[in-house]
Order: sequence, then C-alpha cells, then structure tokens
Amino acid sequence: MTAPPRRVRVTSPRTSAARTRRVAPTSEIDSRTRLGEVYVSSLVRAQLRLAVGVLVLVAGLVTGLPLAFWLFPALREVMVLGMPLPWVLLAFAVYPFLILCGWGYVRRAEYNERVFVAMVAPGTAPPEGEEPDR
Repeated sequence: MTAPPRRVRVTSPRTSAARTRRVAPTSEIDSRTRLGEVYVSSLVRAQLRLAVGVLVLVAGLVTGLPLAFWLFPALREVMVLGMPLPWVLLAFAVYPFLILCGWGYVRRAEYNERVFVAMVAPGTAPPEGEEPDR
C-alpha cells in the first residue's frame, strides 16, 4: 500500500487583500451628530428631487396624452396598424416609457447612493461619469 499524497496548502499572493474590510459610513451618521444629519439630509434631498422629477415626467405623459386627444379631436381619427392612435399610445406605447422611467430612476438613485458612500466613507473612490444631483 502506498501512503496517501501529502496535503498541499494553496495560498493567494495577495494575503493583505483578504484582511482589508470595507469602511462603513462614518460614525458621524451612527452617532447622529450634526455633520451626520447634514450627510443624510443631502442624500434624502437628492433622492426626493429625483423622485419628484420622475413623478412629474410620468404624470405629465399620463395626463398629457388624454388632454392632447381632447384638445385635438383630429388625432382621434388617425389610424395606426388598424387601431385608433389613442388606443395605440395609451394601451401599448405608455408601458415601454414607464419601464424606461423606472430603469432610469433606479440607476440614478443607485448613483446618488454611491456618491453618498464615497462622500462619507474615506478610501472609497467616487463614481466616474455623470455629475451627482445637487
């Protein structure tokens, strides 16, 4: 009988990477200091501004289309794919627009949160690309 093979330990050359931990938001927020309140209120304002903007955009479209058909009765007579234009727009075209608005909202809200974390957590790089909401 042969002896079982010797066990080999495999280690990463980046041993320091395993020990580093992500820095949590500063204790300013946890201890509810005035500076922490300023940080959190800036995030809340940015997210509220974003939500109101998306709400105005969606409400403008949802109320604007029926209003346009009421103000311009000739649009009701236009046929698209054998269906009246109001039916096509209100039954089919609105949903891709709503999905696009939701997708854009989520992307921007996540971006605002990444900017917030970069602001309060030292050592994290701010996101590149577009400017944050102010």
